[in-house]
Amino acid sequence: MAALDGRPLTGGMAENTRNTTVWVSGATGRTGSRVAQAARAAGLTVRAGSRAEGFDWEDASTWAGALRGADAAYLVYPTDVGSPAATEAIGALAREAVGLGVRRLVLLSSRGEERARPTEEALKASGADWTIVRAAWFAQNFSEGPLVEGLRHGELVFPAGEVREPFIDVRDIADVVVAVLTAGDRYAGQELAVSGPRLLTFREAVAEIAEATGGELTYTPVTARRYGDDLAGFGVPPEEVEFLVDLFESLLDGRNSYLSDGVRQILGRAPRDFTDFAREAAAAGTWKA
Repeated sequence: MAALDGRPLTGGMAENTRNTTVWVSGATGRTGSRVAQAARAAGLTVRAGSRAEGFDWEDASTWAGALRGADAAYLVYPTDVGSPAATEAIGALAREAVGLGVRRLVLLSSRGEERARPTEEALKASGADWTIVRAAWFAQNFSEGPLVEGLRHGELVFPAGEVREPFIDVRDIADVVVAVLTAGDRYAGQELAVSGPRLLTFREAVAEIAEATGGELTYTPVTARRYGDDLAGFGVPPEEVEFLVDLFESLLDGRNSYLSDGVRQILGRAPRDFTDFAREAAAAGTWKA
């Protein structure tokens, strides 16, 4: 069997992919659902990790039953990888996984987020054969999640100014994760950065969505503090608001205005373009009010 970039696979899982069981956290979420789908397509056995399947990040007693018998795991924390809760949970779960024989762990992290480093270090300290995938801002953040409602009503209000971001399609993240999992130990101990193929401002991204939908959409940049006030008005807890304000003030300061070649490096092809994402989501009726 060959890797997606054409090079031969090495290592135990590569030699017997169809007997590999991968536990996928967040299996109903933006990335986890795509990782599960891509893993099944690659011949892996997928064990879904979600509350519906009895797994709870906040209840460590549910972890062993979810992990036992798996060969590898994809880890994505449900809020933000840079939160102190993520550091504690990822470290503890990774140690438990290793103790149960699940040594091959792939963590989704955030490109440019310094707050995520403690969580990454907790994974590394667990004794696992780890790989970290650091992703740029998801294209699907415009089609799944809290930004969708504003776009359905004609306006995106967001604290991104005019910074340029290389939005990545989460399907590319999933393909990279599965390629890493099926490549044996080739990517063990590596930090991989992935992004889309070009830089866009949020204003330009909204304009592309408007063109795809044939409607009129506007982008209104606000300060992170103003955005936090809006979140508080919607009932978001104060500590979460403060975390998000600090996160947006740092992460959306232009530090990610560059491209990463992880998709081409791992998959041997260019990443999906934002225009294609927008057209597909529009055709599916994503932004219809």
